[in-house]
Amino acid sequence: MKNIHKLLFSSVVLLAACSNNLHTATQDDATSDSNQNAGAMVTEKVLTAKMTIAPVAMLSDSISFRFTVYNNTDSTRSFCKWHTPFERLMSKYLDVRDESGQEVDYKGAMAKRMMPPPADSFITVNKGDSISVVTDLKEGYAIQKPGKYSIKYNSSEINGLVVKDSISVTVK
Repeated sequence: MKNIHKLLFSSVVLLAACSNNLHTATQDDATSDSNQNAGAMVTEKVLTAKMTIAPVAMLSDSISFRFTVYNNTDSTRSFCKWHTPFERLMSKYLDVRDESGQEVDYKGAMAKRMMPPPADSFITVNKGDSISVVTDLKEGYAIQKPGKYSIKYNSSEINGLVVKDSISVTVK
């Protein structure tokens, strides 16, 4: 029971620390969205991200996917790179499932964190700009048989990046 309390406390501290430099949605954001139909210029308030992958990959090759963070806001924004592909595979930030819905085992590292995150844990994206990284899915996930796999980003709560879509790949 004591370990559960420590784990819960550590999780809360991580969430609070990584979201320190991020803007969260407010009532003003909702008002801006409702004004979009009235022809008002709307600027997003958060960083968004998108994953892309080739539709077909060979089991014998790497399975690379691109993770791109977009800053469509009106100012420079930063995000904590923890639990993103920008720190490589230091945590299980993806849910990878086969076509039957079975989760693929994560085989990558699980980093221990010091709090608060050091300054070099944050990546800055200028307004109107984007930043991308390409990562090999097989470096962290045990994809060992042909089939169709779905990949979903699961760490938006940690760093505030909004990733709406999942991706899929057919492995032959």
